[in-house]
Amino acid sequence: MAIDTTETTSASPTVHSPLGTRLSTRDKLVLFVLCAAQFMVALDFSVLNVALPVLGKDLGMSQSALQWAVTAFALPSGGFLLLFGRIGDLYGRRRLFLTGLALFGTASLLATFAWDPASFLTGRALQGLGAAAIVPTGMSLLTTTFPEGPARDRALGISGTLLSLGFTVGMVAGGVLTDVLSWRSTMGLLSVFALIVLPLAPSLLPESRTPDRPRLDVPGAVTVTGGLLALIYALSTAAERGFGGTDVIVTLAAGVLLLAAFVYVESRAHAPLVSLPMLRRRTVAWGNLGGLVTFSMMSTVVFVLTLYLQETLGLSAFETGLVFGVQGVMSAVAGVYAPKVIGRFGARRTLVGSLAGQGLFVAGLVLLNAHTWSVWLATAAISLASMCHLGAIISYGLTVTSGVPDEEQGLATGLVTSTQQVGITIGIPLLGVLATTSSDLLAGVHTVLALDAVIVLAAAVLVATGLGRDRSRPVEAEALGLR
Repeated sequence: MAIDTTETTSASPTVHSPLGTRLSTRDKLVLFVLCAAQFMVALDFSVLNVALPVLGKDLGMSQSALQWAVTAFALPSGGFLLLFGRIGDLYGRRRLFLTGLALFGTASLLATFAWDPASFLTGRALQGLGAAAIVPTGMSLLTTTFPEGPARDRALGISGTLLSLGFTVGMVAGGVLTDVLSWRSTMGLLSVFALIVLPLAPSLLPESRTPDRPRLDVPGAVTVTGGLLALIYALSTAAERGFGGTDVIVTLAAGVLLLAAFVYVESRAHAPLVSLPMLRRRTVAWGNLGGLVTFSMMSTVVFVLTLYLQETLGLSAFETGLVFGVQGVMSAVAGVYAPKVIGRFGARRTLVGSLAGQGLFVAGLVLLNAHTWSVWLATAAISLASMCHLGAIISYGLTVTSGVPDEEQGLATGLVTSTQQVGITIGIPLLGVLATTSSDLLAGVHTVLALDAVIVLAAAVLVATGLGRDRSRPVEAEALGLR
């Protein structure tokens, strides 16, 4: 997804205060709308997790089918992200942002009142489609509304903090709402958010699009979207039924062929969805690998721990939410100190160290057993792993965008966003279902966590080797706004 530095707007530009040191009232309202929408999407990634066992029993979904409650959202969310980001660039980001909000709110209502698994999963898939429109256009609207400098830095800082907070609040709120009301209230909460944000957005957000209006890369959009959807479906189905099924073989082959065709198409497209020369940059390629691994593997850990805490230890949804609430608090602490670590050691070394830390603390979770004291081990290990995870998130974004010319920053940041969404999408289908399909849940959880740790540690080694020795000076503390 390319975010151009030159914009045209159909509404009057927002007036910013000198030097961007203070935000005007209108700035704050615009920031509220954009951050609330992003917070809502982050909430959706986590609010349902602790409710999965209760939801499955209510709708008659087997334990092996529970991963589709997550995958049904993540598939379209990750698969259509690049396409919708580009459509917003060409035809109007505000227009697509509002459409995504309306779709997300409507789909949340459908999921709230779902009467069987099919209607629920349909609602989740439509939520994911709405999120695929909201995420890239919301970020583009934020960067085009606030000028480069202190105002944009402050806006992005607030947005990033709320995204992290949204995941944490979702875990805690999901547990409380499920215990006090029902799992349906978790979906109802999302529709309330959409109803609050949607009426405010049209009058506050300026329309923006690229000025030259290049043609949409339709072949690229079709191949990458189809390839991602086919590949993730094949992996999800194979983990549940094995690789011998005809549908698995056909969709797996189709996914690989479509993604190969996407690379071929992008190498010849005049206005590609993804810049292949950009992907050949060492920092972009290896930085995004680190981001892909940290997102996919942590989403898997959260999924299997949710099942373990409730099914093996017998914790309630509320108690499970509290465990992840501690994780969220520790992640927030890491968010405060991560820039200082990056300022001291540099983004690349911080990325490698954070991946190694995440892998080691996840490996500690293999010691979990059926005794109640394990909840303390789970809380401590997931919290420490999440602190490293947040360090990896911040440092991989800085690694990918470092040394990229200003006119190509949009391409680099688009890849960062895409990596995040695809990572969240593929983790659970790849590993999570090994736990849900195991005859012994605890043994399945151990298998998933061991594989998860090995993958993250291997990624740390690969990223360290691929990036090589970082001879550049570490990011200065002043550049990170610490002094």
